[in-house]
Amino acid sequence: MCRHIAYLGPPLPLGQLLADPAHGLLRQSWAPRRQRYGTVNADGFGVGWYAEGDPVPARYRRTGPIWADLSFTDIARVVRSGAVLAAVRDATEAGADGEAAAAPFASGPWLFSHNGAVRGWPRSMAPLSLSLPATDLLSLESRCDSALLWALVLRRLRDGDEPGQAIAETIYEAAGAAPDSRLNFLLTDGETIAASAWGDTLWYLAEPGRSTVVASEPYDDDPHWREVPDRTLLAATRTDVLLTPLKEPTS
Repeated sequence: MCRHIAYLGPPLPLGQLLADPAHGLLRQSWAPRRQRYGTVNADGFGVGWYAEGDPVPARYRRTGPIWADLSFTDIARVVRSGAVLAAVRDATEAGADGEAAAAPFASGPWLFSHNGAVRGWPRSMAPLSLSLPATDLLSLESRCDSALLWALVLRRLRDGDEPGQAIAETIYEAAGAAPDSRLNFLLTDGETIAASAWGDTLWYLAEPGRSTVVASEPYDDDPHWREVPDRTLLAATRTDVLLTPLKEPTS
């Protein structure tokens, strides 16, 4: 059920991060090594990146598999960035709006991805949807669970929550409404990364003072990759990584 990755560090070509590694996101689209649910991530993909001096990221998203997009391969060879979020998708529901359902979702400086699935969708999330302003619901990019989860996270960010708090509180809401959901989130503003391990794998690779990578699974066999325990919130910059346990929602 999807693979995603975020990077903060010195600018590098997108291809060096996503395509060149032996087990990078490109290969994870058809041969993930640690994916617990689903086997092929061919239902769309997306990449978001930040240009120097511009806080609003660019996005490149498509409906088909990443390995079939020759234009992306060419773009990834020359586009460089020091902050990236990318994902490949294995759709939970067939026909869920194509490109519009492919992460990353975006608003202002934010990029967001969800790896997982909401149990009992859409009925289970109907009560939570009522907490959103009508304009937010009418503005959803897609009718999939990830788009609604993003709207819930974004509402909290706009209300002043810190990124980690916005993720944690949304997880508690969603897990309370739909127990046994898988809620691995990845959020960046180009300067920080907030992520959750809730039902699926999450790893990070940190070179202190230089770069941080957070991903569903390692893209190579570097022994410095560290697995994030389940039910954990990760907060990272280019220099630090902080892990905080997440509690189970109370009934």
